[in-house]
Amino acid sequence: MESVASPDEPVHPAPAGLAGARVGAGFAAFFGASATAPIATMVTVTPPVLATGAGPLAALSILAVTVLLLLFSTPYAAMIRRHPGAGAAYPQIARGLGRPAALIAAWLALAGYHAIQFGLYAMLGQAAAPLLDNWFAVSAPWWAVAAGCWALVACCGTLRVEFAAGVIALLSVAQAAVLTGLAAANVLRPAGDRIEIGSVLPTDPARVDRPLLGLLLVVAVLAFVGIETAGAYAEESHDPRRTTGRAARVATLLVALLLAGVTWSVVVAAGPREVAGRAAARGPELLFALADERLAPWAVTLSRLTLLTGLLAAILALHHAITRQLYALGRERVLPGVLGQVSHHTGAPRAASLTQSLIVGAALTGAHLAGAEASARTARRLVVGGGLAVLVLLLLTALGALLHLNRAPGRENLWTRFLTPVVSTVFLGLLLHIAGRHLPSLLGVRSGSIWVTVVLGGLAACLVTGLAHALVLRTMHPVRYAGIGLGGVALVVTPQPDPDESAAVTPDSPADPWSWSTSTGSRTAGPASPRPSAPDPVPGPPPDPVPGPPPDPVPGRPPGSAADAPASEATRPAGDPSGTPAKLPRQRTPGAHRPERVRREVNG
Repeated sequence: MESVASPDEPVHPAPAGLAGARVGAGFAAFFGASATAPIATMVTVTPPVLATGAGPLAALSILAVTVLLLLFSTPYAAMIRRHPGAGAAYPQIARGLGRPAALIAAWLALAGYHAIQFGLYAMLGQAAAPLLDNWFAVSAPWWAVAAGCWALVACCGTLRVEFAAGVIALLSVAQAAVLTGLAAANVLRPAGDRIEIGSVLPTDPARVDRPLLGLLLVVAVLAFVGIETAGAYAEESHDPRRTTGRAARVATLLVALLLAGVTWSVVVAAGPREVAGRAAARGPELLFALADERLAPWAVTLSRLTLLTGLLAAILALHHAITRQLYALGRERVLPGVLGQVSHHTGAPRAASLTQSLIVGAALTGAHLAGAEASARTARRLVVGGGLAVLVLLLLTALGALLHLNRAPGRENLWTRFLTPVVSTVFLGLLLHIAGRHLPSLLGVRSGSIWVTVVLGGLAACLVTGLAHALVLRTMHPVRYAGIGLGGVALVVTPQPDPDESAAVTPDSPADPWSWSTSTGSRTAGPASPRPSAPDPVPGPPPDPVPGPPPDPVPGRPPGSAADAPASEATRPAGDPSGTPAKLPRQRTPGAHRPERVRREVNG
């Protein structure tokens, strides 16, 4: 795979890393769609939404958010075409908003995806309880079910990516088939044996509650969190510049059809006037209760099993997304470099995968030892908190695409580089504002609850951690800081001369190649100044000496001294009879340039 450069930047081969040409657009789309866990959304999110009296507005809000996300996917795909990488939005934000914003985005992604994953683990116990009771007449604690799922995910995470893609694709197809079957059964047997117009459209649009509508849009966009993870497989795809961008669009459409279609079928099956009461009474069992009225018992059991496997697929997809985020940060040595190591046999980021498994295992163990009880409410709060972090990440991605695509224009047209990024930025920012105003309602808690403080504190902690991380790297490791978002390629950074220490050359002051003066007179060198510490060198042979006759010796100096040549001759260009001094280019300090201006080179 080749590294991607901006229009004014040459293209160089990327260093060895993840195995390429192993994931197609279909597999990448399944990764993104599975991370959203559509069946878990239908079981845990849709009933509370319908209980508020949303009715058909719940399905319509999903369609409205689908249009927004399709607009967002246009600049997102354009940025992937320019800069494909395992960090997904992380390298894009580095080019659009700068390195500190990229580190903030990286911490938001890690915190958000981990919170969502913990919430899905909390759902496993309740999802498995009816199956264990029906099949084996036993009950297992939540931590035992979570431990079994954790072991499966930890094993699959270190294998070849196409193996995990096949497992996720199989589980995703089964999930889509079961949801389609449940929706078809609801539509074929509607409430009252007929489909009312109130099941499709609101009967009185003038009475629509505007705060409720805004809240529905926020819930809908949170239900799509995870589709952006398709971009994390760009380096492992068949066409790094196009595969994952298409996969993000396909995942968006697939999730939209499932969520909107099944939500509408639930309203049809329960009736537009009775659906709110039934949703409030049955809660997470609403979907299965409607299926029990229309299908055989084995079909209901199959749908419960699909809920369990859908959670497993979502956890596995998020594991791979987090693993590649850790790998991208480790490869650039922003985090410990061991995270950037790749298995020679599987081409998978094994160290990052094991690290992510250890983090989750430690968190689950700590929750069990602390006596925590997994419940639907705990899962909801974790998923909402993580979803808000990812929503901020999407906003930064849209804004970064807007700035970068217009600051370094390429082949993109006006629609791609300006219109869609502007619309995405405005509406994502508006949804984030609405989410902040209705955060207690989203979490299902009262205003002033400790959960509100925890979620807002977590977002603030990501901001502070990202800024502090950037400050430390810029101060102590400027070369690493300069390489943020560049995919771990080697940088050749030259030091900056000190213009304040330049002075005239005297016979007693040896010339210093680090102190140059480019005034209109002859070249003058100042007193010897200490040579700045050079960054990590790039391996390679030393440069050959410049051919030419040696300068005439000066009395009192050894032959070959740098100050032997006359000042007018030292700066005179070859073939230039005049005494005009040559202009030397001003060197950049590490970290003072933008990533798209860095000439990337690869160690031989």
